Amino acid sequence: MKRALSIVVFAMVCFASAASADSLKDAVKQDYDTYLADLFDYFHRNPELSLVEHETAARMAKELREAGFAVTEGVGGTGIVALMPNGNGPLVMMRADMDGLPVEEKSGLPNASKATQIDPITGNLVPVMHACGHDVHITSLVGTARCMANLRDEWSGTLMLIVQPAEERVIGAKAMRRDNIWTRFGTPDYALAFHVSSENEAGVINVSEGSPYAGADTVDIIIHGVGAHGASPHAGKDPIVLGSQIVLALQTLVSRELPPRDPGVVTVGSFHAGTKHNIISDRAELQLTVRSTSEDTRRVLLRGIERIAVNLGRAAGLPENKLPEVIISQESVPPTTNDAALARRLKDAWITALGPNAVIQKQGKGMGAEDFPFFTTDPYIPSVYWAIGGTPKEDIELAANGGPPIPSHHSPLFKIAPEPSVRAGVESTVVALMTLMGK
Repeated sequence: MKRALSIVVFAMVCFASAASADSLKDAVKQDYDTYLADLFDYFHRNPELSLVEHETAARMAKELREAGFAVTEGVGGTGIVALMPNGNGPLVMMRADMDGLPVEEKSGLPNASKATQIDPITGNLVPVMHACGHDVHITSLVGTARCMANLRDEWSGTLMLIVQPAEERVIGAKAMRRDNIWTRFGTPDYALAFHVSSENEAGVINVSEGSPYAGADTVDIIIHGVGAHGASPHAGKDPIVLGSQIVLALQTLVSRELPPRDPGVVTVGSFHAGTKHNIISDRAELQLTVRSTSEDTRRVLLRGIERIAVNLGRAAGLPENKLPEVIISQESVPPTTNDAALARRLKDAWITALGPNAVIQKQGKGMGAEDFPFFTTDPYIPSVYWAIGGTPKEDIELAANGGPPIPSHHSPLFKIAPEPSVRAGVESTVVALMTLMGK
């Protein structure tokens, strides 16, 4: 009964939202208080790992069907595509990712996750937590679906809502593309997504005209050597020495080959070689993560890594058939790059609808990556990916004055203020959709 009543009340308020920003905020608050708060609590308590988000996907399919969408399940694994055709107009896609992380929650929250699950990759039983805020994303998507369904008289076109699996392993978007999502459901004219951010004040919209997320390449370097006794290094070719030279030389790529205002990261996260104190091994392995915010930068870094590794092998006297091998993983993702004109258009709409204090343009300090570009780069689809602040202002001020630091994403201490985050997620998405599809 409570569920049915909340839908009726929400519909009555939301129908007026296009004419008044206050009405939209009132409608979203009403829906949060009567329905979305409980839904968020459910998702937060019941996270699931990448590729096995079965219960989450089932709940999302149920919610979107009840909002009036035509729902297709099992796209690219556990992914969902929900469509609402509503006359002539653009096809606009909004995506939310749904997977959790193998992290034990230590936030101290009353609804902290106690979930465990068999990791489909390792086969181990692991704790699971929404340590990156995907529970905010899917709850907001449901709120958006409910509001847009009740605003059908005020927009035209087709709304496509995507619930994506396995973002944390940056393979979910690619899996949905391999499942011919655009052939089956249509290629969007615009693509949208947001991510909640612990770095920003709760409820604030942060939008960039450039690259909000870096591209990420996973690179392996296999260094071949000639094994020998540790007491007779002249009899071999030491891959550990060569690997060390490669690690140090790689640091010059960012500092000396990229323009000073062009960001990039080359991190060697793993260096493995050898078995014993007095044995010179015949093999060493380096594992790298490479981050960039443009295709030009990516090209400079990847080509530079291969050039340095191979030619230092030559300098060490290795024959051509034993030169280092540079292997770029297929799990690489391109930079997330906003369409500048579309970003400006939505930014203006958010300022007009939600007020100038609701919108900021602040570049993040890290080089985190996303798999959202697999939806938008081939073919090119104008897209905007924005951030919604998730940390209360007083917590940010306290941290700035020497108080407890703000826990980062993927931390067991990670926590988000759900109400302002979910509400801002719904409000910003509805405004963006009405800007693109409104009559």
